[in-house]
Amino acid sequence: MVKNTRGRNRRRLMAEINVVPYIDVMLVLLVIFMVTAPLITTGVKVNLPREAAGGIPSPTTESVVITVDEFGDYYIDIGTEKNQPASDQILFDRIRVVLDYRKETPILVRADNRVDYGRVVRAMAIAQKAGAPEVGLITTPPERREP
Repeated sequence: MVKNTRGRNRRRLMAEINVVPYIDVMLVLLVIFMVTAPLITTGVKVNLPREAAGGIPSPTTESVVITVDEFGDYYIDIGTEKNQPASDQILFDRIRVVLDYRKETPILVRADNRVDYGRVVRAMAIAQKAGAPEVGLITTPPERREP
């Protein structure tokens, strides 16, 4: 009798999956999500008026006005130190107190036309973090030119 040597030299089939490529793909996806997630959440929601040539109607309650001067300093028209510059934390705390008392209080931002736009956006973001559902912008009407 001749033995079948062919069956002995055969390797057993391995029923394993090589997961290293899948781990590489998952790590790349994790890095992509970690980089893009902060970019998605940094926007400031602003509801612009839909009127063609007019402004927003006057609020029925007193509003809180944040002023940004030409140097980028914040002033808020509530509290005892209205004419003193306010830090980001003071601005947040004062808005938070007002909104805890009356949630529907409008928050408005008035900024000098020479101030960096980033400071205006920062003021709006602070108001939004304090709980303001909407933040409005105050502008002055354009000057009329005499003919």
